[in-house]
Amino acid sequence: MIDAILSTIDRGQRFLIAAHGNPDGDALASTLALTNALLEMGKEVVAYNQDGMSDELAFLPGASLVVNAIGEEQCFDAGFILDSGELRRAGSHLKEHCDALVNIDHHPHSENFGSIYYVDETACATGALIYRILQAAGHVISLPVATCIYTAILTDTGSFRYSNADPEAFNIAAELVGLGVSPWEVSANIYENRPAQQLHLLTAALETLSISDCGRLGAISVTEQMLAETSTGPEHTDGLINYPRSIRGVKVALLFRQAADGCFKVGFRSKGEVNVGELARQLGGGGHHNAAGATLSGDLVTIQQMVFSRLQSLLP
Repeated sequence: MIDAILSTIDRGQRFLIAAHGNPDGDALASTLALTNALLEMGKEVVAYNQDGMSDELAFLPGASLVVNAIGEEQCFDAGFILDSGELRRAGSHLKEHCDALVNIDHHPHSENFGSIYYVDETACATGALIYRILQAAGHVISLPVATCIYTAILTDTGSFRYSNADPEAFNIAAELVGLGVSPWEVSANIYENRPAQQLHLLTAALETLSISDCGRLGAISVTEQMLAETSTGPEHTDGLINYPRSIRGVKVALLFRQAADGCFKVGFRSKGEVNVGELARQLGGGGHHNAAGATLSGDLVTIQQMVFSRLQSLLP
């Protein structure tokens, strides 16, 4: 698959790079890693995300290049869809602008929507797959590209704390640090650069903390009213799920975020004993064994009761 990707890059000149909406660090950093590398190769590149660039990752080289709209007349020799699982998560309309699509992902059961399907669910992050491609291309990794790949791996491994922090993750990170990446600068920009209103949202969310009677499920909720009262947006909910996850005895943490009236996005984080990715797929979503999500319709109490019930049946 990597050889096919390299041939696609060699033959083409105009490329679209996109990742899933409501993007996390791996999605945006991988987008910019490949964008910067292709620009260095002399290619024409458009970096796209339907939800734009997040403030906390605006320090990444090339962040100002990310757009949230594609003109009707724009066309590309190929579109690289990163970290998305399903084309619709990045934007189903993108295929209309591309002569070919390349799916690069590490999610289990990733949709085979592309002309080229490079999916390795054992990879610690999509950023690691971008690294492999650039290595195979013989492309000298610049500091901008290195910073982006390092950020992708750092964020998707939970600062190298999660089970996907494998030898490859550390080996790549070590090489990138050797190329000049500053772990302190990257971490400070991501974890110590939050707006004050995000902490106000955290305060409100923690008031909703609930723990199951068995003590193994923990959840917090964020409503549209809470976002409005704290002048925050969905992007400011990133990381909130780690608070119930950090509670002693909790095996699965959940974040219920209201996306619209009668509609909630549910985030799942497992400590390994429960496959939340499989449950999320049953609920119409997707994700990994330990990190997944789904969008559900109904009122918050009913959704919470249903999800808790489903999870309790999966607890060992």
